[in-house]
Amino acid sequence: MKTPDLSDLAVPGAQIAVRVTPKASRNRIERADDVLRVYVTTVPEGGKATVAVVKLLAKALGIPKTRLVLVRGETARDKLFRIDP
Repeated sequence: MKTPDLSDLAVPGAQIAVRVTPKASRNRIERADDVLRVYVTTVPEGGKATVAVVKLLAKALGIPKTRLVLVRGETARDKLFRIDP
């Protein structure tokens, strides 16, 4: 499955809320209305799932991983990211 184009959300200073599902069958992003669901195959141990989410989300947004900053939800399923300029 192709990664969805989320470049319309890639505005500096924007905050993006995502719901993460670790240990999924495959990596993918689903966009329904104002909700982003990110599914990653990695396990939620030691921040591995969060790293996978950042990588997948940055690719879909078309920005470098270093511009995505985790604001809230380091160990939670609901995460909030900010896009730095």
